[in-house]
Amino acid sequence: MDNFARMMQLADEVFAVHDDPTQLQVDQDVLEQLQRLHPASVGQQADANGPVAWVLLIPTTKALMEDFLAGTLTEQELYERTPVGAVYEAVYLCSAMVLEEYRRTGLAKRMTLEAIERMRRDHPIQTLFCWPFTPGGDALAEVVAQETRLPLRLRARQ
Repeated sequence: MDNFARMMQLADEVFAVHDDPTQLQVDQDVLEQLQRLHPASVGQQADANGPVAWVLLIPTTKALMEDFLAGTLTEQELYERTPVGAVYEAVYLCSAMVLEEYRRTGLAKRMTLEAIERMRRDHPIQTLFCWPFTPGGDALAEVVAQETRLPLRLRARQ
C-alpha cells in the first residue's frame, strides 16, 4: 500500500469522518479553500513513496472560535463560515497525521509551528484552539501552545 492510501486509512481510523457529518469532510475542494484562507493552512511532508505527514489548520475569527468552543458551530460549519480575506485572530488546530514510522521525530510539531509562524506574519493571531481526539493530538496542541506562547482553548469531547 502506498503512503497516500496509508494516510487516508489513518485519517479514517482516527477521525471516522464518514460517520460524522459535523467533522470537516476533507477533499480537494476543501484543501483549495483552506489555502485561500491562508497558504500555510495545509502542510504536507513526503518521502519517495508519497505523503508521510499532513497538517491542517484553519485560521478564523475570534467570534467563530467562540461559537465552535461553545458547541453552537460544528467543525464543518467553522470551516464553511470562515471568510476569505478576513482578519484572523485565532487558529484552529484541525488535524495532524503522521505515518507510524515517522512519529516521535518532531515532524508534526515542526510543521504546525512553521504554519502558525507564517500565519502570524499576516494576521494578529491571539489564540489557538482544538477539539482533541487522541492523547497524541492533545500533547501536540499543548507543546505548540507553549512554544508559540499563545493560549490554547479546548472544545470538550462529546
